[in-house]
Amino acid sequence: MKAFTGLALIALSLTLSACGKTDAGNTATAEPVAAVAAPAGTSWSQTVTATPEGNFIMGNPNAKVKLVEFASYTCSHCRDFSAEASEEIRKIVDTGKMSYELRNFVRDPIDISTSLLARCGGKDLFYPLSEQFFTNQNAMFEKAQALGDAKYQQLMSAPPAQRFAQLADAVGLIDFAKQRGIAEDQAKQCLADTAAAEKLAKGVETASSEYKIEGTPTFILNGSVLENTATWATLQPKLKQAGI
Repeated sequence: MKAFTGLALIALSLTLSACGKTDAGNTATAEPVAAVAAPAGTSWSQTVTATPEGNFIMGNPNAKVKLVEFASYTCSHCRDFSAEASEEIRKIVDTGKMSYELRNFVRDPIDISTSLLARCGGKDLFYPLSEQFFTNQNAMFEKAQALGDAKYQQLMSAPPAQRFAQLADAVGLIDFAKQRGIAEDQAKQCLADTAAAEKLAKGVETASSEYKIEGTPTFILNGSVLENTATWATLQPKLKQAGI
């Protein structure tokens, strides 16, 4: 896995790091976890809390089981996992037994642009937008491939504060976000936030160092990296082992 530093990542071509991986893990079986009711008039899957690191946790913040997914919006395995598992994860989160946190693991400039837009609406829109960006992945790739190398390089040579907005516009991401509650001016402001882009890059460095991440999706369950887990079929048994 190549670590990206600062704004050097915005000059990258569309050469992607790994999508899919093998890790170390823990297979011990825990006692069943008791359900926890959400506060009256709410549901845990609609309860999203911002973390000090700038990420978003869905569900009971005090849940005994904590699931973290490192994912990339340009990873086909992450797209497939979102399609297979999003509804199932929300059902489990609604029991109050487990919280879920999607952390952006950016791999390329389109991924950064998408991540900036997914975060642009704050905690309440992050998960709906993330799921919808995954469903849009193939259409986004088609637009990106239609650009051609020369146009792509032209976009990447723009000043840093303009680069992501121009790329996002060229592959249809701004229009896609506008249709889902993000105003165009707001979207462009988020895409011009070079400090936020640097923070995403730093997050890749930190995660790679702490968890030895080799690809996406990578799942962390109660602090431990799961082994050979990239699909709902491989994750679900491990949640059961954790007491879900």
